[in-house]
Amino acid sequence: MSEQLIRKTVLAFVLSGFVVGIIAYFMDVRIVEPSQVWTISTLPVIATLGFSIIRDLRAGRMGVDLIALISMIAALFLGETLAAIVVAIMYAGGTALEDFARGRAERSLTALVDRSPRVAHRKGGEEFETIHVDQVAVGDELLVQSGELLPVDGILRDDSALIDEAAVTGEPLPRRFSSGDQLHSGTINAGEAFLMQATASAEASTYAGIVHMVTAAQTAKAPFIRLADRFAIWMLPFTLILSGLAWYFSGDPVRALAVLVIATPCPLILAAPVAFIGGLARAARAGIMIKGSPTLEALDSIKVAFFDKTGTLTEGGAHLVDTATAPDRNPDDILRLLASLEQASQHVLADHITAIARAKGSVLSTPENVIEHRGSGMEGIVERQRLCAGTRELVSPDALPLWAEAAVGRFEKQPVLRVYVSLNGELVAVFTFGDAIRPDANATLVKLRSLGLSRLIMITGDDYSSASPIAKALGIDTVIAKASPAEKLDAINAEKNTLPVMMIGDGLNDAPALAAATVGVAMGVRGATASSQAADIVILGEKLHPVAEAVTIARRTRSIALQSILFGLGLSCVGMIAAAFGLIPPLAGALFQEAIDIAVILNALRTLRAPS
Repeated sequence: MSEQLIRKTVLAFVLSGFVVGIIAYFMDVRIVEPSQVWTISTLPVIATLGFSIIRDLRAGRMGVDLIALISMIAALFLGETLAAIVVAIMYAGGTALEDFARGRAERSLTALVDRSPRVAHRKGGEEFETIHVDQVAVGDELLVQSGELLPVDGILRDDSALIDEAAVTGEPLPRRFSSGDQLHSGTINAGEAFLMQATASAEASTYAGIVHMVTAAQTAKAPFIRLADRFAIWMLPFTLILSGLAWYFSGDPVRALAVLVIATPCPLILAAPVAFIGGLARAARAGIMIKGSPTLEALDSIKVAFFDKTGTLTEGGAHLVDTATAPDRNPDDILRLLASLEQASQHVLADHITAIARAKGSVLSTPENVIEHRGSGMEGIVERQRLCAGTRELVSPDALPLWAEAAVGRFEKQPVLRVYVSLNGELVAVFTFGDAIRPDANATLVKLRSLGLSRLIMITGDDYSSASPIAKALGIDTVIAKASPAEKLDAINAEKNTLPVMMIGDGLNDAPALAAATVGVAMGVRGATASSQAADIVILGEKLHPVAEAVTIARRTRSIALQSILFGLGLSCVGMIAAAFGLIPPLAGALFQEAIDIAVILNALRTLRAPS
C-alpha cells in the first residue's frame, strides 16, 4: 500500500471517528463512550506521524511535525480526547492536501523509450531481413525506408538522402546528405529509401546516449525540502520552552497542553500546499503544466534562463519568410501557379506551399506533364504555361537579375531554403523559407528581465552566423552556438554552480539540459517525447509568453504562501502566550487554531486568481 493511500485512509478513519464521537456525545449513547472513540481514532494518526518522524530523524531531518505528535500524545494522556482528535484532523487534513499538491508526479521515461528505434532492415545477400535493432553490428548494410527512424549511427552509402533531424539537433528544415556523410540514430528519413552502413551498435549510438544522459541528469536532482520545515529551527524549541515554563510556573500540565495544541503547526502544514495547489491550478488554466509544487517553488528562485533557438525562440519548421518577384509579376499569381505544380510533388515543402496558397483563397489548377528532378525540383505545364521550380542550378543557372540578387542577399548568412520559379524560361520569383522569430519572443524576454532574471542565454546546435542575428534582435546576452546535447548539459551544470538556472527547449537534443537545469521548460506542442518527459514544466501552446507567466505565477504563489505562514504563525504565537497564562484551555485552543487554519486557507486560495 502506498504512503498516499495510507494517509487518505487515516484521514477518512479519523474524520469518521470524530463524527461518531460527536453523535454519541449529543445523543447520549451509552453503548460507546465518545472519549474512547476519539482516542481510538487519534491513534492511527499518532502511529503514522511517529513513523514519519523516526524516518526523518534517521535521514538527519527534523520538522515542526514533532509538535503535533507531542500535543496529541499529551492530550490523550491528560484526558483531553476531543482536543486530541481535532489536532489529528488538522494534521491528517494538512498532509492530504500536501499529497494533492505533489500529485502531479513526474512522468516516467516510457514515452522516450517507446520512440527508440525498434527494428532495422539488414542486407543479407540479395535480400533484406528485418531484425531487432539490438542485433545490428558495426559494418552491417541497412535499408532505411521513407518515414522510418534511423536505427543506429552510420554512413550514407547512396548518393543522397533527405533527413529530418528536428528531434535530435533541433534543426527545423530537413537536411540533404551526400554519400559518405555521417548519419545519426533517432533521426527520420524524410525522403526516399536509402542504404547506410552501421558505424555503431544501437547501445553506442546517438539516441541511446541521449536517453542515458536524461536518466542520469534526472537522478542527480536534489530532493524538495518542504517550505514549512525552514521555520522548525526556531518554532520547535520556542514551543517546548514556552509550554514548559507555563507548566513550571502554574503547576498545571493542562496549560502546557493548551500551548502545544495552539502551536500545532497547521498554518505551516496547510499554507504552502494550499497556495501551491492554487498556483498549479492557475498555471494549468493558462496552458502551463507544472510537475508538482517543488518545481513551482524552484521556479521562483530562477536568475538565469537558457533558450534553445529552433522551435523555442523561433517558430520552428519551414515558414515563408520572404517573397521576391520580377517587377511586372503579381506575387499571389506566381504562388498560385507554384502551388498548383507542387500538388504533384513529394518534396518536404510541397504541402506547406499549397497550404499557404489555399489560405490566401487561391484556386489551384491541375498540373500536366510533370517531371520531378530528384533533389533539385520539378517542372510541368500549369494553365498552358511551362513552370519550373526548385534550386537555382535547375531553374536559373545563369546570372541572376538585380531583384533576385537582392532577395538572395537578404538571407545570405541564414539557414534557409529557396525555391526559384521560372515561367516559360524566365525567372519570375524567389520564395525563401526559413525559421521565423516567435511574435511574442521579444515581449517574453522583456517580461523575464522585469521579473529579475539577470542573464538570458541562447544555446543552440546551429552555427553562430544563423544564431547571432536572432539573438541580437531579441537582446540576448550570450550565444552558445554549435552545442551538442553533451555540451548543452555541461553549460547548464557550469552555470547552475553559481545561480539557479531555467532551460527552455523543445527538441530531443534539449532533453539532457532540461533534466539537469534547476527548472526545465519544454515547448510541448512540437516537442519530442524526451523533452516533455525530461522537463519540469510543459507549455501546451504555440506561444512563448507562458514561460514568463509561469515565473510570475511562481513568484506570486510563494509570496502568498509566505504571507499565510507568517500571518498564521503570528496569531499562533499570540494564542500560545495567552494559553501559557491560562486564558485559553486546550479545546478552545484547538478551535482557535482551526480558525487560524481557515484564515490561512482563504488567503492561500488567492493564488487561484489572476493578479489584479
